[in-house]
Amino acid sequence: MNVPLLDLKPQYPQYKDKVLPELMEVIETQGFILGPKVEKMEKDLAGYIGAKHALGVSSGTDALLLALMGLGIGPGDEVITTPYTFFATAGSIHRVGARPVFVDIEADTYNLDAGKIEKAISKRTKAILPVHLYGQCCDMDAIRAVARRHNLRIIEDACQSIGSKFGDTQAGAMGDVGAFSFFPSKNLGCFGDGGLVTTNDEALYKRMKALRVHGGERQYFHAEVGMNGRLDAIQAVVISAKLPLLAGWTEGRRRNADRYDHFFQDNPKVIRPVRRDGRFHIFNQYIIAVDRRDELKQHLTEKHIGCAIYYPLPLHLQECFGYLKHREGDFPVSEQAAKRTLALPIYPEMPAGGLEFVAQTINAFTR
Repeated sequence: MNVPLLDLKPQYPQYKDKVLPELMEVIETQGFILGPKVEKMEKDLAGYIGAKHALGVSSGTDALLLALMGLGIGPGDEVITTPYTFFATAGSIHRVGARPVFVDIEADTYNLDAGKIEKAISKRTKAILPVHLYGQCCDMDAIRAVARRHNLRIIEDACQSIGSKFGDTQAGAMGDVGAFSFFPSKNLGCFGDGGLVTTNDEALYKRMKALRVHGGERQYFHAEVGMNGRLDAIQAVVISAKLPLLAGWTEGRRRNADRYDHFFQDNPKVIRPVRRDGRFHIFNQYIIAVDRRDELKQHLTEKHIGCAIYYPLPLHLQECFGYLKHREGDFPVSEQAAKRTLALPIYPEMPAGGLEFVAQTINAFTR
């Protein structure tokens, strides 16, 4: 049996009839950048997420960059974040001239450990950038409490977590800004790169809207230096067509997570994902932790089972962040996660028997 980590082809017939006429309209009208299709998508997603404002941008990375720029974070500032995440989180902090300050993660959720944030705060700290990793929200009550005590801004990296909830509130509606990615492999993906920023702050929304187009509210007139962060209409059309299907796809992922949990429940050598009470996990990835992770990955590959390592080297040990002077052992929980975690196929349209085959193969290898 061949079980890929992700197969988007079975998804396409579910929205094909809706998206093709919209794509043809974009082509025929030649309105490719921003415009009414993007505005519709922004309105739809703001309503879905529960934020007052949303702005379509060119990628999840640019969403993070725009959020930092909108909040005025730059040289001399510090932003607290996790070392166990995709590179763009800390890379965007560096790109605005600020300094990423890492705080270790929780061993079970792999999210930023809110109890360790306060010790990392300095006079230069301007914001906290938690990542809702793999589809489960961070402890936002604790993070917001720290932010209030120290007058810090919060940027939610929700690039893997659209639709996830902390209590009754969705990711991207709990901080000053939320950042999302629509990279094709995401649970809501477009046909290329795309992203979104959300906020409940009217003034911040207006500033980010101008910054998205080189800092100008009017064409060719620039109050400040911004960026080219515009979303194209083709991607907006795809996202709008997929959005009504997202809840069903999420439930499919959650059902598959339940099935994995069932198959692994009697195998103590496979550490399953934790679902914290009061949080709605959308399982952008299903992550297990095992000993001999690299050997297991090779074994699964030989059995034609897709899997992936998210992430093999924590950010504090990346060569480009050598100037931060971190060493191995500085963030041991993140380092352990990088050595032991493995992502398994969990997409809703997995072939019949595919998930059971994956689980049985892992159980046979680990026992």
